[in-house]
Amino acid sequence: MVFYLLMVVAVILLRRKRPNPERPCRTWGYPIVPIISIVLSALLTFDLAWLAPATSGTGILIVLTGVPAYFLWRLRAARHASPV
Repeated sequence: MVFYLLMVVAVILLRRKRPNPERPCRTWGYPIVPIISIVLSALLTFDLAWLAPATSGTGILIVLTGVPAYFLWRLRAARHASPV
């Protein structure tokens, strides 16, 4: 659910940052439907965390282990891309 929520947020952010590119796929009801989707997804995520904290906590920890891995990967890619 967290990734679904982030995906919809990314659609809104990209449409604000880059309003002019061609869009082969349209988002129906933009921006109302994506905002409703974000709110409902966030509510469901918090509800799942409230009702099953052990299961949800394990899943969140697994997802959060990817954050340092992403930044290390990005740092490594930046080192290889820039000539020193």
